[in-house]
Amino acid sequence: MKLIIGLGNPGEKYESTRHNLGFFVVDHLLKDIGTSKIVWNHTSKFKSDIATFLLTAKDGQKEKVLIAKPQTYMNNSGVAVQLLMGFYKIEPYDLWVVYDELDLPLGSIKIRFGGAAAGHHGVESIMSTIGTDAFWRFRLGIGVIHDKFHLVGKHDFRDAKDYVLDNFHLSEAGKARELIKKSTEAIQTALEKGLDTAMNRFNTK
Repeated sequence: MKLIIGLGNPGEKYESTRHNLGFFVVDHLLKDIGTSKIVWNHTSKFKSDIATFLLTAKDGQKEKVLIAKPQTYMNNSGVAVQLLMGFYKIEPYDLWVVYDELDLPLGSIKIRFGGAAAGHHGVESIMSTIGTDAFWRFRLGIGVIHDKFHLVGKHDFRDAKDYVLDNFHLSEAGKARELIKKSTEAIQTALEKGLDTAMNRFNTK
């Protein structure tokens, strides 16, 4: 069983912010799967909105996939993730976390296993709560390209929190939509053909 977590903040106030990119992508993934029978259900037991479907992998085997949007707010995402992993007996290796990454330029994707949280509080919460960094990350770039050679990352902002909690600007809308689409394709490729194939195809060079 795979557990795919899209990170974000619940509520209308945060609905369109850059920090909710993980929510956008798993919403798009659910639509792309293409069946009206798969819908979000809010479960207070898991402090999440969840949806499930059966995947037919390349070897013909069927596997259950659980998608979740924690409703605990970003900084406490680990609470919901731990509840889901504990109930469904999911190993860290089968946990995929989808989230915004300020240190990558807008439109880029980096799929990787393990490593530091790089200051992302949602990832920090998950690592702290489940006690390991040994899970898969789909890091989606929201950083600003200042010029051809320099990426403005979190250390260049007086307050990175204000940036990630702001909406995508009109000039970013096209790249943001393309990133959501490409990220959805990356997750589907990883599910159907494996993570190595997805990394080779979608990781930004």
